[in-house]
Amino acid sequence: MDHLKSTLTEQENNNHENDQQNQDTQTKRALRLMAGFVIATIIILALYYGKEILIPLALSVLLAFLLEPLVSRLKKWGLPQFPSIALVVLFALSVLGGAGTYLGYQLATLSQEMPQYQDTIEKKINSVKSVTSGPSIWDGAISTIQTVQKSMQEIAPDEQKKSDIQKVQMVGDQQSTTEAALEWGAKIVSPLATAGIVFLFVVLILLNRKDLHDRLLKLLGGNLNVGTDALDEAAVRIGTYLRMQLLVNATYGVPMAIGLYFIGVPAAIMWGMVAVVMRFIPYVGPLISMIFPITLAFAVDPTWNMVLWTLGLILLLELVSNNVIEPWLYGESTGLSTLAIIVAATFWTSLWGPIGLILSTPLTACILVLANYIPALSFMKVFIGSDSVLTPPERFYQRLVAGDVDDALEISQAYIEEGMPKKISLFGRHKRSKQSNDELISRKVNGFYEDVSIPSIRLFSESHNTDASAEHRLRMHQGLKLFNHDFQIEYAAEIDLSEPKVACLGARWEVDVLVSSMLAHGLNLRKVPAQSHNEALIQSNIDVLESLPESVEIVCLSVFHQQPQAQIRLLNHRLKTHFPHLKLVFATWGNSSDELRDDIIRRYEPDAVVATVNELMLSIDALLIEQGENPARELLNENEDERLAALHDLQLLEPETLPIYKQYIEEATQAFDVRYAQISLVDEDWVNTPGSPLADENANPIEAGIPREESICTHLVHQNEALIIEDIDRDPRFRQNPELNKSKIKFYAGVPLRTQQGLVLGSLCILDQHVRQMSEDDVVLLNELADDLIETLSNEKTRQQKLEEIGKLQQAESTHMLSMDS
Repeated sequence: MDHLKSTLTEQENNNHENDQQNQDTQTKRALRLMAGFVIATIIILALYYGKEILIPLALSVLLAFLLEPLVSRLKKWGLPQFPSIALVVLFALSVLGGAGTYLGYQLATLSQEMPQYQDTIEKKINSVKSVTSGPSIWDGAISTIQTVQKSMQEIAPDEQKKSDIQKVQMVGDQQSTTEAALEWGAKIVSPLATAGIVFLFVVLILLNRKDLHDRLLKLLGGNLNVGTDALDEAAVRIGTYLRMQLLVNATYGVPMAIGLYFIGVPAAIMWGMVAVVMRFIPYVGPLISMIFPITLAFAVDPTWNMVLWTLGLILLLELVSNNVIEPWLYGESTGLSTLAIIVAATFWTSLWGPIGLILSTPLTACILVLANYIPALSFMKVFIGSDSVLTPPERFYQRLVAGDVDDALEISQAYIEEGMPKKISLFGRHKRSKQSNDELISRKVNGFYEDVSIPSIRLFSESHNTDASAEHRLRMHQGLKLFNHDFQIEYAAEIDLSEPKVACLGARWEVDVLVSSMLAHGLNLRKVPAQSHNEALIQSNIDVLESLPESVEIVCLSVFHQQPQAQIRLLNHRLKTHFPHLKLVFATWGNSSDELRDDIIRRYEPDAVVATVNELMLSIDALLIEQGENPARELLNENEDERLAALHDLQLLEPETLPIYKQYIEEATQAFDVRYAQISLVDEDWVNTPGSPLADENANPIEAGIPREESICTHLVHQNEALIIEDIDRDPRFRQNPELNKSKIKFYAGVPLRTQQGLVLGSLCILDQHVRQMSEDDVVLLNELADDLIETLSNEKTRQQKLEEIGKLQQAESTHMLSMDS
């Protein structure tokens, strides 16, 4: 009894401690929230009351972002820093001064000509009055309101009398001429003083850019890598936005000036310049810029033709600019959502007035950059960022759970169409044949299953018995069935299924069955005849297997379970007992660990255990290969002859090019922190790997290479896109590759070396002896290195400049070594 009491007391104490911890956690969250509100209030007040200083500073920073590329270009051409800044600032002042002088002259001319248009304006106004002065449907309502007002006045005569009493107004002394002159002078001098302060700040920022950069890095924290990335991203976003905005405005203002000139509107060039300037103001600026030419056209032409032509020109330019020019030039220059831009415009306008409206987008873009690198501001990315806050699997899962199958289909189509080449050949690029296009669609569809569909089903399976209700499970099941049906019709496979080679089956429940349908579809797109069944194998005993055609050689079993060993043991026993001739592949979608795979292979000895769609496809390809067949020999591009001709014409294996190869290999090795990097040039029967660190030490480095059928690069050139293999042991194509096994290579990532004509000559790749992962930024950087390499090799002048640069580096290194020895 005492023991029970002590146990109960201990449990009560534990519960009390847990409650106390929960209360403490909630208190801390409340304090953080309150502190956040207090800090935000202080910042907003500081922005409002400090606008006299902050507005010129913000304008100068933006101008510095706009002018800094010009300064850098002059410095690159050999001009010292101070003269470069002086020339750029003088150029900017000249442009602004010239534009202001021209606008002043045009306004003076217009003011003199306006009296000539008075009669035209009066006639048009009278014509409008004559149209609106006749009887209308509102006359009855207006008459009724007037009658009611008259009755109210009769009821309250005292109030009317009071209102008729003349009000007394205090009038002070009239303003003297001197005071008026001083007031107008202050109005003129104030903006000029602000402009002078802005340009002074611009010069100081350009002069001390590096010092300011260092100080901002210190304010952002001690991590120099993160701080540098944040400042670089801010500079790129804001600089790109301003330059693109200027270019978009110019593509709007110049055609407007030309169009207004031919229409006959006076001062056409001035209205084009006004449009260029006013469109820097979001939303309001374009409306203001179109008022002036329309009003002037109304005043000049006695008829309505000029007004209609001017209005039509503006509408046409708005349509072209908003729907063609801006999407083409902007892209994702700011990373802000449309709603965020509108809210930011309202916020900054309320704080700083019209100047705040102009600065709203760049300032909000800076906040977004800070939110990307400061964890405490990460919530801002959700509110103002244009990127989706849900991952593609999460969005796909949510659409299906919500019963929105159409939106789920749009997600799949957007994924597949991303990066697809255009159907029309441009700049000499070759049109893709139907076969190569089918191969690309096959990779895209299977990539969607790999990256979106199956991960979303994994999310569902993990929450099946916890968070998901019966209604959620029903909608997910119905949504997946409908999605499979529509998606497989959209991307139908042209293949004869009368003699399927592969049967894709679900192991235990409906999710396994639906995934098996996806896998069969993916195999059919790869020209591997496969079929699936709408009944799980455990539930049907062996009825499904007995109905399989005799042509089936491989059975692929999909299992969505964290610990699928019991199901695999049961199914493995049934299959090997009744159908020993079938090859067996287990797809463990719920658990991709190497330990599970090794345990299944050791205990049940299946032909393959896979955890990804790509691994499954490659394993089935390997199981279907006949003895002694080498599929790598069949990987020839449709433009193989032209590709080989371009490879030979560039003379890429000249001895003097070896330092270039070694330099890029060293740069790739250092940048990605890998053991090896390699440049591969795929010839007819041989893949040349000049300067490769994997080549025989006794061989000539420029002549290093391996047979074409043994090179991973052969596959990369054939598929004409990047090839990432995070674990070589999981890829049956290269698991037994002698060249890779000799160097114990476990990781490979390669990108194409593509000419301007779109011909893939080979690859730039990185390799390591450990399993690794590549981020999207890493792939982008590797592609940039590959593009720079092919540009260097293709251009004789660029090649010589690179060789000279390498020679200087080698000379500096040798001088340093001699000094160290001495």
